[in-house]
Amino acid sequence: MKTEALTADLLHKMDAYWRAANYLSVGQIYLYDNPLLRRPLTLADVKHMLLGHWGTTPGQNFIYVHLNRVIKKYDLDMIYISGPGHGGPAAVANTYLEGTYSEVYPDISQDEAGLRKLFLQFSFPGGIPSHVSPECPGSIHEGGELGYSLSHAFGAVFDNSELVVACVIGDGEAETGPLATAWHSNKFLDPASDGAVLPILHLNGYKIANPTVLARITHEELDQLLRGYGWTPYFVDGHEPALMHEALAATLDTAVEQIKQIQHNARASGDLTRPRWPMIVLRSPKGWTGPKIIDGKPVEGTFRAHQVPISDPAARAENLKLMLWHFMPRYVRKPD
Repeated sequence: MKTEALTADLLHKMDAYWRAANYLSVGQIYLYDNPLLRRPLTLADVKHMLLGHWGTTPGQNFIYVHLNRVIKKYDLDMIYISGPGHGGPAAVANTYLEGTYSEVYPDISQDEAGLRKLFLQFSFPGGIPSHVSPECPGSIHEGGELGYSLSHAFGAVFDNSELVVACVIGDGEAETGPLATAWHSNKFLDPASDGAVLPILHLNGYKIANPTVLARITHEELDQLLRGYGWTPYFVDGHEPALMHEALAATLDTAVEQIKQIQHNARASGDLTRPRWPMIVLRSPKGWTGPKIIDGKPVEGTFRAHQVPISDPAARAENLKLMLWHFMPRYVRKPD
């Protein structure tokens, strides 16, 4: 049964958009040529030097498409802040998929030739960096140290009454001092004159080589911690895409409507009680939807998904083929 937020048709379209964004992200990290796999993948199609971060990327792509839906549904004035340490392929993939990238850079066209250029330029000499840099359309500020995303989010909404900032927070990032302190900025937010911050804690379990603290405490303890910071946390937890689509859509609707109600109470009724603003905890596997096992070792849901999960030159082409075909849009998929 579908939620009120998602019809079957909308669920299908959003999932297709997400898979396309995931494919564009994988292609940027790995592919030197053959962007639509019109011919069998060979080692010559794969970049010799691989640099990029896959682990956080599918989760950020997932959030991005869902934020697009609520922006349209509620006509929101919203910006997206990406706090996890990396995930550059996600921002580039989504701006390309929505057409913005090609508007700014016409040579990166929305066809096979443009797609090849998009893939080739990523983390490549004369191209763009492996992170979200100023070259990415819409990028306002490039970080260089973890922990400041939530502070930036609050700074953006002070005295900016119509703005909503969706701030994606990595669970590794959440262990830094600046981020741990920034949770308390909700005490300074005036719902009558300021905008709103919607934190989305992306709890995928691992940093570069270690588990994260917030992913290792119990659900009850995490809920109590976030409530102690003054938030109302909503949890979206799972790994089955269809169920996760429905859960996040319904949760985002709840959060946006709660924000609107808080602001209405303050602006129309003069309610000066400090509100408990909503936030979302998205718990999904590290490297979600990517290969579960490579060369006998678990990848999805482990630290091995953090950066480049398929990096052995001898195994790249065969293993990468499995990863690429998984996301390939069906209208260009061909059997092996």
